[in-house]
Amino acid sequence: MKFSAADLAAYERDGYVFFPELFTPDEIRALTERVPTIFAMDRPEVVREKASGVVRTAFAAQHYDDAFARLARHPNLIEPAKQILDGDVYMHQFKINAKAAFDGEQWQWHQDYGTWLNDDEMPAPRALNVAIFLDDVTEFNGALMFVPRSHKAGALDAGHDLQTTSYPLWTIDHPTIARLVAEGGLVSPKGKAGSVMFFHCNIVHASPGNLSPFNRNIVYLSLNACENAIRNFKRPDYIAHRDFAPIVALGDDALRSTEVAR
Repeated sequence: MKFSAADLAAYERDGYVFFPELFTPDEIRALTERVPTIFAMDRPEVVREKASGVVRTAFAAQHYDDAFARLARHPNLIEPAKQILDGDVYMHQFKINAKAAFDGEQWQWHQDYGTWLNDDEMPAPRALNVAIFLDDVTEFNGALMFVPRSHKAGALDAGHDLQTTSYPLWTIDHPTIARLVAEGGLVSPKGKAGSVMFFHCNIVHASPGNLSPFNRNIVYLSLNACENAIRNFKRPDYIAHRDFAPIVALGDDALRSTEVAR
């Protein structure tokens, strides 16, 4: 897949582009059938909620699961990222964020580049996220919220929250969020499993807890321009990857193949 001129203009203007049902049910099934096994693993990459013990996020699944290794090199994700970032990209971070039915907790208001700048010393915001819905995302199960055009504000002041979250995050204060929302509004892209969203690393976003009986799992590829590689390596490499080699995309049938992609 390649972005059209209209797609690129929308991304530049709003900070995100949403594609409903980009992947077929069979392609998504190749991934979802692997999730219970990954979430059952006892390894540092699998982070759990402090209170309930359910999985919050599973990092670097592309390193220990073949289906997710193929997703990490899918041309529908890699080629548009190369267009947006104007060159080769590498995987800065890969994770499956879970919102378990009844127990999935919130992600506070933040910019991803805030963490990548403060913790990893990423030189510039020449990075983006690609979100792939593994489940239907609705108004009931913890859909993401974005502030359109907030990426144009640059890197905002943030505080390092180590207490109220199950995973450390550089969060933005409420007055700043209120101001940004007053200027840009709020959107909450929802859709069927297989939907995909590309969003700028500086767009402000959050998600509420999941009180519904429906799981909400989303895969995130955080892709960075190869020439924008991080400078600080204090975080484990399964969180902030060290391999800065350009990703070589597989074929369009990557998720229908059984070939090992790693």
